[in-house]
Amino acid sequence: MNRKTRIRAAVVTATALVATATVTAGVGVAEPWWGGNNKATKAEIAGLFDDWNAALQTGDPQKVADLYAKDAVLLPTVSNKVRTDRAGIVDYFEHFLQNKPVGTKVQTIVKVLDSNSALDTGVYQFALTDHETGEKRTVTARYTYEYEKLGGQWKIVNHHSSAMPEG
Repeated sequence: MNRKTRIRAAVVTATALVATATVTAGVGVAEPWWGGNNKATKAEIAGLFDDWNAALQTGDPQKVADLYAKDAVLLPTVSNKVRTDRAGIVDYFEHFLQNKPVGTKVQTIVKVLDSNSALDTGVYQFALTDHETGEKRTVTARYTYEYEKLGGQWKIVNHHSSAMPEG
């Protein structure tokens, strides 16, 4: 190997080392793809139920549906039909809201997965008033809300609610 070839090899090696060190250093200080330490708090996620419950109080199924992602899945408490689009979700709430539901959480378990997704599971109760008879009743149900931050707003992407088997 002549002197010129050795110098070229040394320059290529040095360039590769600098590039590797730069990438390695960059990886060490770069913010993770999921948004770094900007995780939501458990209180923030638990509070999304209050927003949902307030939307119920408006009596407007469109306002409730606005809290769901456009491709959300709703497995509702008082319907056997799975809802997988906005029209189905609106249809469910058109009927459910006739009973003037007021929800209260009994038990809440929040898992913040990252800065853009979280789960809220537990037990809630609904005070319902039959729209035909005026009879009041309380339904206790298990729930799971899966939230994703979409366009900077928390949206419900999956919502499962089922009446407790004991009553």
